[in-house]
Amino acid sequence: MNKTWFNKKNILKIKLITFVVLLCIITGGIYSYISKPILNKPYTAKVIKFSSLFNDMNPAHLKAAKELGLKQPLQSREDSEAVKNDLVRIEDNKYYSIDKLTHSVPYLTEGAAELLDIIGEEFLDALEGKGLNPNKIIVTSVLRTQEDIKKLQKSGNINASSNSAHCYATTFDITYGRFDKVEKRLFREYESVDQYTLKSILAEVLQELKEQEKCYVKYEKKQGCFHITSRI
Repeated sequence: MNKTWFNKKNILKIKLITFVVLLCIITGGIYSYISKPILNKPYTAKVIKFSSLFNDMNPAHLKAAKELGLKQPLQSREDSEAVKNDLVRIEDNKYYSIDKLTHSVPYLTEGAAELLDIIGEEFLDALEGKGLNPNKIIVTSVLRTQEDIKKLQKSGNINASSNSAHCYATTFDITYGRFDKVEKRLFREYESVDQYTLKSILAEVLQELKEQEKCYVKYEKKQGCFHITSRI
């Protein structure tokens, strides 16, 4: 081979090609590693008796709501404007999504808003730890005025009580029938997850917070939600 081939220019080309090849090999190895699911085996959801696990009745919810929430129920949506500076407006964020609120307004006490963040964050962390696709919880009901309750009663909702913890901005409902799926992240693959598994993992999160005395929880079978009142 001609010795002139080994000039500085060609040597630089060889080094560059070698670097690119090595970079591709390393990148491929990293991608192969991080794209694997966390678990070797698919996660199996626990069988949970939701009704017996979450059976905190209205008197307990109401007592906490009156102690920590608004001094008295609001009569109308206009009244909610007068107290909104004392409350936290909740909106879609990285922890949860807000459903279309037809019979409530998106305001909570500071403690209840904090609890909602905790639930949403711990639910996502639990899914991540089990190698399951991230899903956000969906909030379906928040602060209700007496006006809202009357409309609910007319619609046939038997749980719509004028003496509800929802009237004090300490209480919210999270549906267990729907979840807001988060798109898969770059370079990461997740196990698929069904609705019951999501429901059971959410229940595990709520049970832990309930044991820590951070909330009361009622399993609402007909309404398809967890009825939650903050104790913080």
